[in-house]
Amino acid sequence: MNRITPCFLLLAASVSAAVLPFSLTPVEGMKAEPAPPVAAPAPQVPDVLTLDQSLQYALEHSYAIRQARQRLREQEGLVVEVKAALLPKATVVGGYSRYDEGLNDKLKGQIQSYQGWQVGLKVRQVLYNGGFAFAALDVARATRAAALLDLQATIDAVLLDVRVKYADVLLNRARIGVQEQNVSLLEEQLATTRNRFEAGSVSQFEVLRSEVALANAKPALIRARNAFRNSIEYLRAALGYQNELPSDMKKTPEFSGELVFNPVAYELEPALAAAKAKRPELQRLQQLAKARESGVVNARSGYKPELYLTGGYEGRKSTLSNSFSDTNAGWIVGLEGSWAIFDGNRTRGKVAQARAQLYQARLGVSEQTLAIEVEVRRALSSLQEAAELAGAAEKVVEQAAEALRLSDVRYDNGAATQLDVLETRVALTQARLNRVEANYSHTVALATLRKAIADADTFQLTP
Repeated sequence: MNRITPCFLLLAASVSAAVLPFSLTPVEGMKAEPAPPVAAPAPQVPDVLTLDQSLQYALEHSYAIRQARQRLREQEGLVVEVKAALLPKATVVGGYSRYDEGLNDKLKGQIQSYQGWQVGLKVRQVLYNGGFAFAALDVARATRAAALLDLQATIDAVLLDVRVKYADVLLNRARIGVQEQNVSLLEEQLATTRNRFEAGSVSQFEVLRSEVALANAKPALIRARNAFRNSIEYLRAALGYQNELPSDMKKTPEFSGELVFNPVAYELEPALAAAKAKRPELQRLQQLAKARESGVVNARSGYKPELYLTGGYEGRKSTLSNSFSDTNAGWIVGLEGSWAIFDGNRTRGKVAQARAQLYQARLGVSEQTLAIEVEVRRALSSLQEAAELAGAAEKVVEQAAEALRLSDVRYDNGAATQLDVLETRVALTQARLNRVEANYSHTVALATLRKAIADADTFQLTP
């Protein structure tokens, strides 16, 4: 026993280093499970928040993106697992037994052994298994590539959502401004009407009508302010921002930017070509189809033989002695092979399943291609509509403002009624709201189109 132990330990260490050239050594199984990751404390609410800051923060803190990154880690672990089929397997085996002396045949002059032990290192390496191991590795690598593309698709979707939510905040803030302008104009109108009533030029009815118009305008302002507060919360959820600091509970940052209309033009054919070439959702399905092709090879390996090279070093107690120091030791080398001549059509069933999964994956690619084409066409149409509405709304605001100016002049000269003035004020407010909403629609339509053609953002993808 004493002379075999150093050799055995040295052999085990050398084989382990040779066949496990990565961090997943047997010692890994002795480690405790790592503690859950502790989220970094959220920064304080800034005084000014920009769109770029929001996008950068979402890249690191969005829950959807973080989950997609963990799915990628899962697939990377699967690749490591599948690679194990191509590497030698080293196993330490041993045992000890003691049994009743009555179980032995007693021969005169021969020492009877009533206990035994053996310890050894066995190594097994696959030489051929019908392509199963290599096909499984191809499947794992393609699935890992698909997970990386899924991460990219998730990032694109999250950043589009942040852009839309940020635009919602700007829209509701602009609505507040329009409603405040409307209330201010009606307050001026009420003050003017009261002055005229005191001068005896108008009746009490006109004063009452101005008061009613002002009162009817205030609920819209209240709703706009509430919508603004809610849109901030929706943006916070899209960013994954959590902050429980008492000093930040009621703090609202100043949101940088305005909803403006900047005309842009996209052509249909280049847009479709870009989408089909770069959309990660389509590339992901193509990778999964590639994995299904390897899955067919994997399934067909059941028709072929398996061949393994085995070897090792073993020591055992001599059967002619009861002393632990009396040992026999030596190398063992051999070949193992098997071939399933008939397995009850199990392999045939697996091949049929694999081929059906391959056909489904190819159909999925075709379906996604069609869906992306429709998505791009609709996004282009929506952008065209939004551009036309935004251009028209800009002209209407100018016309409504001029109409209000003329109405005020005519009212001062007695050529227009108070109702005419109120109607022009309402028309101006509606025109301003239409312009803000048209600019918002154009902003969202442009962001949606850029995402549809995989031209949404230029952020570096860091798995």
